[in-house]
Amino acid sequence: MSWVLIAGAVWVLVATATAFLPMRRQYAPGMALLICAPLLIGGIWWVHGWMWGVAALAGFLSMFRRPLVYFWGRLNGAPAMRPEDFE
Repeated sequence: MSWVLIAGAVWVLVATATAFLPMRRQYAPGMALLICAPLLIGGIWWVHGWMWGVAALAGFLSMFRRPLVYFWGRLNGAPAMRPEDFE
């Protein structure tokens, strides 16, 4: 197994552990995971090919759909939503 797949597996485990934290404690590790994800996805794409890169991208989009929708809305001028608004 390559180093990039091991790093990706560790990223998934850390993201899952972060999801178990209370919402107010998810921000710092969640932002770090959001920043690291494109590097890992690019590494997987580079080392293992486009099919595995697309699979990694789909997993990332699935796990971080709410923050990505929030940031997309903020970029397009939508008002800021609080975490309580997502429920």
